[in-house]
Amino acid sequence: MKNTNLINNRLFVGYKEKGITSNFFLKKIKRKYSVKKAGYSGTLDPFADGVLILAFGQYTKLFNYLSKSPKTYQATLHLGAYSPTLDNEQIEKIDEIEKIDINFLEKTLQNLKGEIKYLPPKYSAKNINGKRAYELARDGKEFELKKIKSTIFDIKLIDYMHPFIKFEITISEGGYIRSMGEIIANKLGTVGALVALTRTKEGKFYFNNEKSLNPLDFLKTKENFYTGSYEDILLGRKLDTNSFKNKNDGIYHLTKDNFLTIIEIKNSEIKYKLNRIRMQGC
Repeated sequence: MKNTNLINNRLFVGYKEKGITSNFFLKKIKRKYSVKKAGYSGTLDPFADGVLILAFGQYTKLFNYLSKSPKTYQATLHLGAYSPTLDNEQIEKIDEIEKIDINFLEKTLQNLKGEIKYLPPKYSAKNINGKRAYELARDGKEFELKKIKSTIFDIKLIDYMHPFIKFEITISEGGYIRSMGEIIANKLGTVGALVALTRTKEGKFYFNNEKSLNPLDFLKTKENFYTGSYEDILLGRKLDTNSFKNKNDGIYHLTKDNFLTIIEIKNSEIKYKLNRIRMQGC
């Protein structure tokens, strides 16, 4: 009997359309490819579209070891629109505002580059004492969020058709673009809500017609080499640090005979993170 988990090991990029959840999109992908075990990395809000990293079979275990930063988005901000969700799903009020000087606008965006501390949206998946922030917000519960840090690597104005600003931003993993829109609007002396959001890239991941990818091209771990019998690794035996080419502390990947193993070296001890991941042909 064929092992479908091995046959279906696959890593690729899908493109989620607007108006559906990331989970619903995953269900569509599973039906399309007739697979049972599948997952994705980096949830997109229902109103957003764009790239979603997808994996089948054993490759779903690799998400934490993939290099997915920085992420690039294109967003459209409606100046003067107030929404508690910071997007177009719950706009409660729209104020007319004066047109912004484009030089001032471009300078405002450029001044955001670098590390920034800010509050994530109340309507987010942040965990607050075992509950999602958006669940508490929808129930009208009072709660506080802690500031987070993000790094804005690049941000530029694409178009300004008053009162709509379209901009592109490249930001570190975990950044909230709805919060970025709020920050931009506040610096321009008003409020704002995102009415469109597209994720175009995650690290080196971009949409290419759901083409299968080789995980080795996207791992953030360093490659290491084991000088002993590779059977020790395949059987999950205890390993000696002295048998590795690189003995320094860190997380490494090893490959042999179409198998991938990820280990951690810490204080001269070896810990298996993942083992016997079958590498599929790409």
